[in-house]
Amino acid sequence: MTIYRLFDDPVFPDPEDADPDGLLAVGGDLSPQRVLTAYANGIFPWYAEDSPILWWSTNPRLILLPEELHVPRSLKRALNKNVFSFTLDQDFDGVIQGCAASKRGDQDGTWIIEEMIEAYALLHELGYAHSVEAWQDGSLVGGLYGVSLGSAFFGESMFFKIPDASKASFVVLVNQLRAWGFTLIDCQQTTAHLLRFGAREMQRFRFLDMLHEAMNQPTKEGRWVFDS
Repeated sequence: MTIYRLFDDPVFPDPEDADPDGLLAVGGDLSPQRVLTAYANGIFPWYAEDSPILWWSTNPRLILLPEELHVPRSLKRALNKNVFSFTLDQDFDGVIQGCAASKRGDQDGTWIIEEMIEAYALLHELGYAHSVEAWQDGSLVGGLYGVSLGSAFFGESMFFKIPDASKASFVVLVNQLRAWGFTLIDCQQTTAHLLRFGAREMQRFRFLDMLHEAMNQPTKEGRWVFDS
């Protein structure tokens, strides 16, 4: 299986050429043009601090259609009790730093290294990366961030300091994306956590077809706020 090496031009090989684990290419940079080109083609960066930049296109791909969101009863109760308040794009740095600091049971350290934080902070400033914040008593207690292009949202990571804070953030985001006409949420990799919300695995070729349709829609750029 060939793993492609990237150079200066922000172009990628066919995602279907990825190896069985999803690894497609090595190298390049995290410039906004390259990263956005990657997402538009179903590719995302994921690597550790002591590694070159690795680009992935996993198969199968975990996706969530906004209209298929399932909210567990216990989480519905927490939402109905207004345990948290939520904002969009109010503390992107706090959210991505919270995600980077989160302990993951299945990995040592974090893949959200400083280079990645700087790249997504720039995408946020350009209006393509967005965060959801969950607040309690004025403190940031959870949230998530991702990238938006066309009618697709590409989820990157979430964190919580209080149980249900990240899950509740995900639910309110999906509901808002559905209201805005988004058609696809890319969850990238399969987890039991996301399956419980109605996400499902899809063969890469079908995902890429849906992504192509989503890229034909206008991108909701700039700072986001919840509809009142």
